[in-house]
Amino acid sequence: MADVVRSLAGVAGLLADVVGHSEVLTGAEISPDYSHDEALGTDAVVPVAVVRPGTTSEVARVLQIASERRIPVTARGSGTGLSGGAIPESRGLLVSFERMNKILEIDTDNHVAVVQPGVTLQQLNDALEPHGLVYPVFPGEASASLGGNVATNAGGMRAVKYGVTRHHVLGLEIVLPDGTVMRTGGKFVKSSTGYDLTQLVVGSEGTLALVTEVTVKLHHKPAHQVTAVAPFGSLDEVTHAVPVIVGSGLGPVVLEYIDAISMSAITSSAGLDLAVPPEVKDKALAYLVVVLENDHTVRLDEDTESLATSLSELGAIDVYVLPPQAGRQLIEARERAFFVARASGVNDIVDVVVPRSSVAAYMSAVADLAAEHQAFMTGCGHVGDGNVHLSVFQPDPDVRERLLHALFERSMALGGAISGEHGVARAKKKHYLELEDPSKLALLRRIKAAFDSERILAPANTLFEDATDPGSDDTRGYVG
Repeated sequence: MADVVRSLAGVAGLLADVVGHSEVLTGAEISPDYSHDEALGTDAVVPVAVVRPGTTSEVARVLQIASERRIPVTARGSGTGLSGGAIPESRGLLVSFERMNKILEIDTDNHVAVVQPGVTLQQLNDALEPHGLVYPVFPGEASASLGGNVATNAGGMRAVKYGVTRHHVLGLEIVLPDGTVMRTGGKFVKSSTGYDLTQLVVGSEGTLALVTEVTVKLHHKPAHQVTAVAPFGSLDEVTHAVPVIVGSGLGPVVLEYIDAISMSAITSSAGLDLAVPPEVKDKALAYLVVVLENDHTVRLDEDTESLATSLSELGAIDVYVLPPQAGRQLIEARERAFFVARASGVNDIVDVVVPRSSVAAYMSAVADLAAEHQAFMTGCGHVGDGNVHLSVFQPDPDVRERLLHALFERSMALGGAISGEHGVARAKKKHYLELEDPSKLALLRRIKAAFDSERILAPANTLFEDATDPGSDDTRGYVG
């Protein structure tokens, strides 16, 4: 383009010609909400401009403009992420998908929904309710967007039964950094045709392409649920009970451990009394929360009785089957645990994952590392799939970084990974680059280059030490 305009005003004008003047925000027009997500320990960053496209063609043209000028681009859904993935570049653009929030199709014959990336989990499941269907991936925040969930491969408590986002994404419409639009996958559940580009983009944290449409698999929604709470005298007993429950054929939809401190905090915050006697609370160091579901109350009652018997045989101090409303409130309270921890002054949140059989060994290491680093840590997690969430209270940033590194290193030594569901992005990038296999990182960098040779997409989230072009000692082309 011969008349490339490199000034801020010129680029903003070009973007306004694409999406409309009211959908390009600059300067004081940019709300502080656009400068961060929910990650702890990351700094807010105000971009040069926020662009709010309404169509795929607008997204393509925005990326063309950014690519021609090598302007960094960061995508944003609802901003509920916990890894800093939606934090923009100070010399870049933030592409917010809030206007692309339509459910394009609910296909009851194929049990799929086709949605734009700004559609929220709450919005989708409200629309599915009359059809008796559900999109079962729920990472704990109903306002989270499907586009954001795809970017981080979001999981949640229901993963023990239903899996995570990548198990439900059948197809995508994506826009490459140069503005090329393509479709991957479709309304079919299996394919052996070429590389699986759909799954490559899922979990890529906005570094390979921008997602403009998602086709997701839906499930029948069972009519009835039961929530059981089993206090145990030790976490070891909880972790040893888990494989038995998983292998029992009961098919729990939630299998969650919550330590005694976290249980007290989340129930107090929610004003919820589980009617656990004081003498039991005094003995309990950890709780196992199990949710079962079924269309038939008789079968559900039989499964609940079988569950209670198994838990008692596995060492539970007692088993409490909650009334339906209390059960829903407990699950909602657990899903809000992050906000309870944040209100308590937590310094960081860890979401490592290890093989399910290694949770006890990992938690033993956690206790040793907490003592070594003079930190206080409480936890809960999706123990059914080995995902451990830890609230880390250690105000010294240097000590905390060493502690986090040790926690990540230990999880990988046990055959696990640094992040089970929140992603790496800015928050864990340093640790990931230091701990991951260098040959794997080299391959991933070549994949990044194949998609985004100019490295304009979320450069701070990528697998490079710097956020600028590795072959350049300047920042030419960046606006600002």
